[in-house]
Amino acid sequence: MKKLAVVAFGGNALLQGNEVGTIEQQEKHTFDTCEQLIGLIKNGYNIIITHGNGPQVGNILLRNEAGWKEYKIPKMPLDICVADSQGGIGYMIERQMRNVLAKHKIRKNVITLITEVLVDIKDPAFDNPTKPIGPFYLKEEADLLAKANKWIFKEDPRKRGWRKVVASPKPIDILNKRVIGSLARKGNIVIAVGGGGVPVYKHKDKHLEAIEAVIDKDRASALLAKEIKADSFYIITDVPKVYINFNTKQQKALNKLNVKRARYYLSKGEFAAGSMQPKIEASLDFVENGGREAVITNTESLPKKNCGTRIVKES
Repeated sequence: MKKLAVVAFGGNALLQGNEVGTIEQQEKHTFDTCEQLIGLIKNGYNIIITHGNGPQVGNILLRNEAGWKEYKIPKMPLDICVADSQGGIGYMIERQMRNVLAKHKIRKNVITLITEVLVDIKDPAFDNPTKPIGPFYLKEEADLLAKANKWIFKEDPRKRGWRKVVASPKPIDILNKRVIGSLARKGNIVIAVGGGGVPVYKHKDKHLEAIEAVIDKDRASALLAKEIKADSFYIITDVPKVYINFNTKQQKALNKLNVKRARYYLSKGEFAAGSMQPKIEASLDFVENGGREAVITNTESLPKKNCGTRIVKES
């Protein structure tokens, strides 16, 4: 029986930080990243691809604003913007994955699924929105938008302006998880949980409603991997391994971490809250709930046999 891996593409897998985000740039990075998955496929893995959407959904929100100002095109809510990004990015990954498969003479179907993710309306994250989305504004602009739309803005730590912030609740269920798992186990490459999924919640009568929030992509991907009983969970980021004492003279790469050691480093604040910490926490959630291993690495290292930092329950 083939093994099953969930592979979470980070933002840099599609777009580099110093680029403007043309389709040519994104397609090149997408092709290059998909190329690195061939090793997993040849090693007997069926794969599910998840992905981030930060820059792309930010651009969609900008188009929202520009269309309203110039042509009075009605703005779409955040859940529709996230779904739009899932469709666009999923299509791009799907097409480039097909191109890579053709190059290697591998026959597989590739399918993209718009994915809703269930959250709890009582999640405490809704009381303290922290996730920035969309463009930067001047303080005066932010104040006007906040008053007109009941939005919340916070100043960027790097003093680049003010940005709208929304809640980032914990994902509690992946809708269509069984379909995703079934398709993947039959040998199809499935692209799902884009941008962490579209957050929805249930009323008492089971009616589903969207809510303005964003879900951490790695947490949602780990939940999917856990629920479908994947063997491995890969998080693709911009560093080859996890480090302690990062960016200091004492920096040290970690080849393997067990749960106890990972939690120790978390307690010591070794992993930055906005970058590596959620990746470590997502990895722990996976391996503590039946997963064989989680791997954090970059695109270039992925084809190597013992790439990245491997997180396991015990070592």
